Amino acid sequence: QVHLVESGGGLVQAGGSLRLSCLASGRTFSTYAMGWFRQAPGKEREFVAAISASGGITRYADSVKGRFTISRDNAKKLVYLQMNSLKSEDTAVYYCAGRTYLNESPNGYLYNYWGQGTQVTVSS
Repeated sequence: QVHLVESGGGLVQAGGSLRLSCLASGRTFSTYAMGWFRQAPGKEREFVAAISASGGITRYADSVKGRFTISRDNAKKLVYLQMNSLKSEDTAVYYCAGRTYLNESPNGYLYNYWGQGTQVTVSS
C-alpha cells in the first residue's frame, strides 16, 4: 500500500509561484510513475503533469506547458510540482497520484493511489 500526502498549496496572486510537494510512503517509490491532477469547483478532475518512475520522461497538459515543472527525488520519495506564472484559472484542489507502472500517463483511471489534495487559490 502507498500513502501519498501533498503539501505546499495556498493563496497566491496571479503571476506568482508555488511549489507543491507529495511525500510517498510504503512500497518502492522508484518503481511508480507519478502524476498531478487538479479539480476546480464544478468541474471534472483534469490532468496536469506526469513523470515516469525514473524521472526521465515528463508530460504536461497544454494549459500548463511552459509554466509548470514536475520533478521527483526517488531517494526522498518526493514528487514536486513547480508552478510559475500562475493564473486565476489554475485555482483548484491539486492531487498527487501514483501508478504501479514505470511509464507516466495522463489518464487518471490508470493511477492506483491518490493523496487527499491541497488547495491552490490564485487571486487576480
